[in-house]
Amino acid sequence: MSKNVEQNTPLLKVENLKMYFPLTKGFMNKQYGVLKAVDDVSFEIQKGKTLGIVGESGCGKTTTGRCILRIYEATGGKIYFNGEDILKMSEKQFSEYRRDIQMIFQDPYGSLDPRQTIFSIIKEVYVEDGKTHKEKEIKEKVEALLITVELSPELGYRYPHEMSGGQRQRLGIARSLACNPALIVCDEPVSSLDVSIQAQIINLFKNLQKQRQLTYIFIAHDLAVVRIIADVIVVMYLGRVVEMMDANELYIHPMHPYTKSLLSAIPVVDYNTERQRKRTILQGEVPSLIHAPSGCLFHTRCPYATEQCSKIAPELKDVGGGHYVACFNIVQD
Repeated sequence: MSKNVEQNTPLLKVENLKMYFPLTKGFMNKQYGVLKAVDDVSFEIQKGKTLGIVGESGCGKTTTGRCILRIYEATGGKIYFNGEDILKMSEKQFSEYRRDIQMIFQDPYGSLDPRQTIFSIIKEVYVEDGKTHKEKEIKEKVEALLITVELSPELGYRYPHEMSGGQRQRLGIARSLACNPALIVCDEPVSSLDVSIQAQIINLFKNLQKQRQLTYIFIAHDLAVVRIIADVIVVMYLGRVVEMMDANELYIHPMHPYTKSLLSAIPVVDYNTERQRKRTILQGEVPSLIHAPSGCLFHTRCPYATEQCSKIAPELKDVGGGHYVACFNIVQD
């Protein structure tokens, strides 16, 4: 149920989002604590733009995406879509928005029914939209959609297991587009694909965005991939946002030590440049969220940490030009 959004009003606005999972033990499932998978996350995204969320495995980026779709019911916070707080809605009220907010999963095969043909998978999306469609009309729509995602209509009568990984991901994109969404949450949609196929899928995302004014949340652990598609980048660590800025600013002027370490891990093709550039290698393992460090969650691995960092959690502050950093010891190059 799409609504018109005023100019300069974010299509999606997330405020202080929290997702806590109870920790239980014993056959009585007695709760002894909580795991803070997402803790006080805030960001917004304008219509037709792409927001990238990056970080190591376990940082909470996928959980954030699933909270936006209400796959997980958030513990706290607000999520405004078209100006409406979807977390306050009943399941019946939110059902009117489900077609407007879609998700593309990391494992396309796991999200597809292996017993259905490609044609049947997309057909059921059109059938369930509540409108009356003739069989011929549906067939034409499905074939047009397959062409849109650069698949041959002849593949319509195949099954998911008869397709390559890239083709299955294109099918996942087609299924989402059949709902005519305003927002698509892309959960590491190219991480399991070959590099050459990754480039094709990313170009497809960009072309579709131009054609349909789509808005993306692009979740990934690879900053090199996010750089190509994102307008704004959010860097997460152990459930919290540590830095947020314009995508170009990230590569020109990163400030948080964790962001710098992620950037330094991106390989450079030029041999001489690779040898000369400064690398930031983090020490130690990522702490467990079950026994999360006090103060700044990153202080156990940070080369610039002080005693203050181990006691007080830094706030995410605007350091100018919409560049937000949560750090007491901002690293300036």
